[in-house]
Amino acid sequence: MGQDYAVFLLLGVVLVLIDGQLIYRSGRAYMRRAYGDPEAAKSMTALATVLFHLVVLGLLALVSIIDVDTGDAAKNVVVKLGIVLLLLALVHGVTMVILGRIRDRQIQQQMADEMSRDHQQFEREHHVPSQSPRVEPVKPAETDPLQIKTTR
Repeated sequence: MGQDYAVFLLLGVVLVLIDGQLIYRSGRAYMRRAYGDPEAAKSMTALATVLFHLVVLGLLALVSIIDVDTGDAAKNVVVKLGIVLLLLALVHGVTMVILGRIRDRQIQQQMADEMSRDHQQFEREHHVPSQSPRVEPVKPAETDPLQIKTTR
């Protein structure tokens, strides 16, 4: 079991590292379009990639202790790698969804900021008075509280 275990871990780690690099490289370009700032995109993608690596390497460690007995050592490794590949695909998909949501939120924020700037510029150009609500102090009641009638 020692050699099978080592082969499985080696192949599993290599697969995780390759997939992690794919996520990092494609995710960085994907996020750069949303952020406009390459450093912010790089940071966010790096954080997502680290999370990806930690989750998948943890799953790899858990799968490595599962006892599979097909009667052949090579088949045991293949079955475990199949499980790891399925988990890798699942976590890869979740990571892409997370990056997509981050990107969508960033784009929405940029659009809201742009609309706000456009609105403020329109108000300045057209001399539109401020639409903020006016708050005036409440005057104290001039009636005697004892004279207030209540209904039952």
